[in-house]
Amino acid sequence: MLDFLTFVFEKLFILSNFNLFRNLWPEEEDSCSTTSTLTRGDLLEVQRSLFIHFGIYLGDNKVAHLMPDIMPVLTMNEKKINTVVTNKRLILGCIYKKASIRLDTVEDFAYGARIFVNTLDGRMKTQALTQEDVAQRAEKLVGDTPYSLLWNNCEHFATYCRYGSPVSQQTDKFCETLKTVVRDQRSVLLTIALGILSIACFGLAPSTTLPTVLIPFTLWMAG
Repeated sequence: MLDFLTFVFEKLFILSNFNLFRNLWPEEEDSCSTTSTLTRGDLLEVQRSLFIHFGIYLGDNKVAHLMPDIMPVLTMNEKKINTVVTNKRLILGCIYKKASIRLDTVEDFAYGARIFVNTLDGRMKTQALTQEDVAQRAEKLVGDTPYSLLWNNCEHFATYCRYGSPVSQQTDKFCETLKTVVRDQRSVLLTIALGILSIACFGLAPSTTLPTVLIPFTLWMAG
């Protein structure tokens, strides 16, 4: 069951493979950094799974970051919970809306990806707080927290700490993409075709007929 949910969630975010977040990613090669050049309070970004992951560097090779994780739901074993969060654990945590702001090493946070530093400074409307204020904000928030893809994700946490206001540019971009899909009337024709195909494959029943009617109607009215 967990493998099936992971598969479904990954497919929902397949749009990211078609440059959904590409224009949010910094292009400057000199923004890529190593641990030796990091400063306490820096905002870090890495490509994690199907989206950009954010965290706040606290010094001593530690990063505070909001990470969805299914493991606390499955076990009370702190040793297992504290190990590096894999992509599958992360995706299932998103589905279950279970997350925590945790401390990990820079290496575990990066998960093998390149690290970019403070690239949001040039794209945010508000000025960054002092480095120490940023770090102290992050330290105070460490612990369990609700997770919401749209309202409380890792970028909301990082931007709140550094700029004083929780903002998620990639969430805004995702919502704009969904609006574009809804407004495109070809989506109506596609859902009708899929509905007819499901009826042809599984027979005429409420479970196939109702979605075939309601989903295209909703898309038509929303568009």
